[in-house]
Amino acid sequence: MQLALFDLDNTLLSGDSDFEWAQFLISKGVLDREVQEAKNVQFYEQYKAGTLDIYEFLAFQLAPLARHERAELDAWHREFMQTRIRPIMGAAARSKVQEHLEAGHLCLLVTATNSFVTGPIAREFGIPHLIATIPAWENGAFTGLSRGIPSFKEGKITRVEEWLESQGLWWGSFSDSWFYSDSHNDLPLLERVSRPVAVDPDDKLRQTALTKGWEIISLRGNAV
Repeated sequence: MQLALFDLDNTLLSGDSDFEWAQFLISKGVLDREVQEAKNVQFYEQYKAGTLDIYEFLAFQLAPLARHERAELDAWHREFMQTRIRPIMGAAARSKVQEHLEAGHLCLLVTATNSFVTGPIAREFGIPHLIATIPAWENGAFTGLSRGIPSFKEGKITRVEEWLESQGLWWGSFSDSWFYSDSHNDLPLLERVSRPVAVDPDDKLRQTALTKGWEIISLRGNAV
């Protein structure tokens, strides 16, 4: 048995779904442009720098979900998929996922972005299992808070291992395990699998991958 784990933002997507969701809501007039756009950019820069406070970010990211009915959110998400996400789902990324699926590997999307945003994206890629940050749900509505351990940095390892255990599996169940990621924030999980792959990596991840002899690829063009 073999395991293939995929990061989403700037890995399978040529962009960041978290960032794009907030920008989409701003474009719809749901969020105030002057205030929210600056915060969105600030959090995105912190993520790239490795200084993001995940709980502060989640309070920002999940708050809009609590202000609207689920049917309205779902309608917005369908438009979001069409206008913001499908254009950044490249052929190479789709092909890489399909390669693992056709080989019969157990495939999971593992992302810090919340499951409301990422669930339809995982389905669009054909990835059957999703590990994402969970937005809390109560009395038929989102609360604006997260539930459980965010799927971020070391939290990705915890969440993957909990999911594997729920399936009666562990790392030793697999002859090979891949994790595809662009970000140094994912170094803990990259170091946990047997075949880490740096995808269009940021500078810190690229340097680590070169030092450790990890595979480096691009899903936006030729190998890098």
